[in-house]
Amino acid sequence: MGTYIDGLIEARTAGGAWEMRVDLLDFDLWKAREARECLFGYGGALGVDRPLFDRRGWPEDCCEQVPKEEDELNHSHSYATWAEVAAVDWDAPVCDRPDGNRLGVWRPGPDGELVLDDVVWAPVEVLDAAEELFGEDLFPSEWPPGGEVRLDGAVYRPVVYTAGIIVPPDGRWAPVWASMRALAAEYGDENVRLVVWFG
Repeated sequence: MGTYIDGLIEARTAGGAWEMRVDLLDFDLWKAREARECLFGYGGALGVDRPLFDRRGWPEDCCEQVPKEEDELNHSHSYATWAEVAAVDWDAPVCDRPDGNRLGVWRPGPDGELVLDDVVWAPVEVLDAAEELFGEDLFPSEWPPGGEVRLDGAVYRPVVYTAGIIVPPDGRWAPVWASMRALAAEYGDENVRLVVWFG
């Protein structure tokens, strides 16, 4: 089972009324647990401390397709205008501490500088190497400041999540942002709004 994300993108017309323009179900986001935690503060297990658009409820002036009740299929509403989405600093931390079980995998980029390549559950061989390096068995969040493990051409470091790591700009939510951006070009940044709920 599990909880699914639902919602829509609406635009405010010249007359001032909000009207549905796109059904969020068209984007096939389904559960998207980590993204919904980061964006809207619902569910997930990453321990996000500062969701971007945390459970705001439904806007009082939203379109008629938004269910204006709380029940098993429609709950934990939130929303964001395109102006708010466009202003997000995707590189800012949304957590106050490193993840306790996952590590960032850094590899040399095109210019030779290390870049974040992936975020993975801490491999056993990396945890074993960390125990030997640091002298005790530690979760990644307990590694000493600046602590890292170099193994097989990669550098493993504790990772503090940013919105861009959890919801990468070119990831599953990219079509949502592209749709909002296109509508904003027509209606204006403050006149395009994403409204979501869960069930």
